[in-house]
Amino acid sequence: MKKVLITGITGQVGSQLADYILNNTDYEVVGMMRWQEPLDNIYHLTDKINKNDRISVYYADLNDGMSIRRMIEEIKPDYISHLAAQSYPKTSFDIPIETLQTNIIGTANLLEAIRQTDKYDPVVHICSSSEVYGRTPVGVTLTEDTPMHGASPYSISKIGTDYLGRFYGEAYGIKTFMTRMGTHTGPRRSDVFFESTVSKQIALIEAGLQEPVIYVGNLSSTRTFQDARDAVRAYFLLLEASAEGKIKPGDYFNIAGEESYNLREVVDLLISFSVVDGIEIKTDSNRLRPIDADYQMFDNTKIKNMIDWKPEISTREMFMDLLNHWRKQIFDGRIPLNR
Repeated sequence: MKKVLITGITGQVGSQLADYILNNTDYEVVGMMRWQEPLDNIYHLTDKINKNDRISVYYADLNDGMSIRRMIEEIKPDYISHLAAQSYPKTSFDIPIETLQTNIIGTANLLEAIRQTDKYDPVVHICSSSEVYGRTPVGVTLTEDTPMHGASPYSISKIGTDYLGRFYGEAYGIKTFMTRMGTHTGPRRSDVFFESTVSKQIALIEAGLQEPVIYVGNLSSTRTFQDARDAVRAYFLLLEASAEGKIKPGDYFNIAGEESYNLREVVDLLISFSVVDGIEIKTDSNRLRPIDADYQMFDNTKIKNMIDWKPEISTREMFMDLLNHWRKQIFDGRIPLNR
C-alpha cells in the first residue's frame, strides 16, 4: 500500500486532499501538523486517526529541520504533497520574516531531508501559488512561462519555494513538481480570505450577530475562481503521473478555475443567496493590502495536456457550499473572530 504524506493537513486544501485519497484509493495518509494545531478541518477524520485506519498524524514543524528529517526517515512516504505554509498574503505584510522563513527555509528543510535520506526516491509535490505572477496587466493570460513579479512578502516567499522545488528536481533528480493554483475556495476556507470572510459575515447577519453591513477591502480585482475539491483531484493525478515517469523533475503547472469574477460580483452573488434583504456593503481600510494583484486569468493548457482533468464544480455551487459551511459553523456555536 502506498503512503502519502500531506504537510498542512489541517488546512482547507490539505484536509480535502486527505478526503480525496481516502475516498478514491486504498493508500495510507500521514498528515504532518504542529502540536496543538486547530483540528476543525479534520474533526470528521479523528475517529479514523484514533483507530489508525489508513490515516495518522505526525507532529513536526517546517522550521525545525531535525523534526522534518526524523519524519522523513521514519515514514519514507511514496508521495509527498507539501502544502504547509504561512499562506495569507495580507498577513505577510505584518509578518514578512516569519512568512519567508516558514515558506522558503521550511521547504528547504523538507527537500534537504529527502535528499539526505539514503535509498529514497519519492514523488514530491511542492505547492507554489498563482501569487508568484503578482501584478499583471489587464488582458494578459497567465501561462507557466509568464515572468514572476512578487506583490507581497507571501508571493515573494512562494517564488522562492517554486525555485527551490525546481532546483532540487533539476540538480539532484528528485521527482519534484510545482503547482501554481489560482484563487480557490469552498467549504473550510479560512475567513482571512476575501470570499470566505464575506460569507462568514452574511451568516453572522442571518444569525442576528452582526448588523446588516458587510465590510470589504479592494473590490476592483478580477480573477478566476475554482473549488479546492477540484484542485486536489488535479494534485493527486499529478502525483500519479510523476510516479509513472510522465513529469520531468522540476516541472511546474498552473491549476486554475475557468469562471472569472470581479470581486464586487462575488459579493453580489453571495448576498443574493442570503435570506436577509437590504444588506449594505462598506469599505474597511483595514482590509486593504499595500499592493494587490488586481487581475489574474489563466491558461490551463499545460496541465490538461498532462492529465485528464478539468474543473467540475461550478462556482455558483462552490460559493453556496462556502456560505452553508459558515451557516453550520455559527449554528453549532463556533462564533468566529471579526476579521
